[in-house]
Amino acid sequence: MDEAIAAVHRAFRAEHGRTVSILLRMLGDLDAAEDAVQDAFLAAAETWPRQGVPPNPQAWIVAAARNRAIDRIRRARTEARFAPMLVEDPSVPDPAGAEDDELRMMLLCTHPSLSPETQVVLTLRFVGGLTVPEIARALGAAEASVAQRLSRAKRKIREARIGLPEPGRISDRLDVLLAVTYAIGNEGYVTTAGPLSRLDLSQEAVRLARLIAGRARGEPEAVGLLALLLLLRARLPARAADDGRLVPLPEQDRGRWDRTMIAEGHALVRECLALARPGPYQLQAAIQAVHCDAACDAETDWGQILALYDMLLPMLPTAAVRTGRLVALSRVEGPEAALSQMDPAGEDRYGMALRADLLARSGRGALARDLFQRAAGMAENEAEREHLRRRAREAGGEG
Repeated sequence: MDEAIAAVHRAFRAEHGRTVSILLRMLGDLDAAEDAVQDAFLAAAETWPRQGVPPNPQAWIVAAARNRAIDRIRRARTEARFAPMLVEDPSVPDPAGAEDDELRMMLLCTHPSLSPETQVVLTLRFVGGLTVPEIARALGAAEASVAQRLSRAKRKIREARIGLPEPGRISDRLDVLLAVTYAIGNEGYVTTAGPLSRLDLSQEAVRLARLIAGRARGEPEAVGLLALLLLLRARLPARAADDGRLVPLPEQDRGRWDRTMIAEGHALVRECLALARPGPYQLQAAIQAVHCDAACDAETDWGQILALYDMLLPMLPTAAVRTGRLVALSRVEGPEAALSQMDPAGEDRYGMALRADLLARSGRGALARDLFQRAAGMAENEAEREHLRRRAREAGGEG
């Protein structure tokens, strides 16, 4: 039973967006397509534990969604309008067609008439298959706000009769597609709830990045994002101990890193360098490539990482980038140099945790303990929270 439920979850992550796209193409109504697909996955959760996982889960889900859509249509007394369209195409498209369906859904979610914020929310929901809480976490927004934005967006698509576009050039929507894929990867790296990371979401982000990079030929930022996500995904196996405890990068067993993914990521970074058009995703990928080059933490080229952050910060002046740069600065010039450039005002938990670490390294354990405790209170993920509590105990000399 556990394996069957796990198969339902895997199918949801892998097929949700494609199946909604297939049903949307048949029905022309996003709400109806989403409802039918949701019913199909609920049916799978009830049926697969009893009857076993079908040989072709996507075919099962599409067929079940079609049947649920027909049932809903009949109940609504609109069979004459919709049912013939559903009966005409009962099969699952071939792999190339499925990829096109997914790209059509991505382009629909990033339609120019929708605001950038709405584009991100829609793509996370209908392509990435994230739940409302996961989207809220990825965007730093309230769940109620995300739910309302989804509802308004679906209403606008319905009322404006925005249909599935044909797959074609995606350059005019590339920035949004990359941002959404990056957000999915971030949610996989540190989840809203449950385990520290989610391999399925990380793999989904890599898959979407491959799809985009394959269609956005000659766009170095698309290649850079794929490289970045591969290098992050490669390190996930070492990021948590067997008991779920967070293992910081300096302490990770690098023998558990996926060297095949790292090699691919490095090759893509070199491809970006050859294009000589640096951008934020490429620079972030280059930073991760330097980390992955080192056989151990002591061999990390922190000077090169600091130089890359100095290039990245003007392009992407976010709190995360500033924090990353200060980590590199502390490893090159010492903790006091980094502390002198920190601004506690408006500090997020990562900045607060860094300041606590720098204070601990400077011998000010009591101050560090208090800051680690405050940062732990701000953490949403339990593994992160426990790691910060442990650092607080260590800083206070409690072992």
